Amino acid sequence: MSLSIEVKALSSPCGPLLQDLKLQIAGGQVHTLMGESGSGKSSLLAAVCGTLDEAMGFEGEIHLDGRRIDHLPTQARRVGILFQDDLLFPHMTVRENLLFAVPRGESGVREALVLQALRDVEMADYLQADPATLSGGQRARVALARALLAQPQALLLDEPFSRLDAALRQRMRELVFAMVKARGIPALLVTHDAEDIADMAALTRITPGHA
Repeated sequence: MSLSIEVKALSSPCGPLLQDLKLQIAGGQVHTLMGESGSGKSSLLAAVCGTLDEAMGFEGEIHLDGRRIDHLPTQARRVGILFQDDLLFPHMTVRENLLFAVPRGESGVREALVLQALRDVEMADYLQADPATLSGGQRARVALARALLAQPQALLLDEPFSRLDAALRQRMRELVFAMVKARGIPALLVTHDAEDIADMAALTRITPGHA
């Protein structure tokens, strides 16, 4: 499994953001993307997962596991994304939030997948919990479980640790990196914190108008 991103040009209505950028991310690898605010990092993630605003311009190609995906609708790309905000549905329990992400299938199998996902993030006792009763770290772990339950073939991480305290940030970072490695999927991490870098050899720094 690998993710290949070639950006010939990425632009906003205000002007160019990125030019001539190439990233090759292997399965199980976390590639870190760093740069100033406004340099196009989050816009690049949106281009990869298919949520780029129509006012933006993208020229390039994105391949996942050898298939080109940049022309596909978001739901067909098999790309998951984890944000700094957990975006859990407030009117649903933890179980219902996770079931929302599980592909259709036999009910018992789906329930078993949800329970295992919670065990993986050490939240098995919170199956019926109201998200409003959870701490920030617990919510972050549920959001991670939900992102992975959709069985993505690649994972995008948009500053997912930035709102956590230092100790919890380190534990979440280790958990995310371990799960990416265990599942053998490529991951692209956007961050401003050098401590989030998983591998200095897999680091790209960009500037506004990067070329």
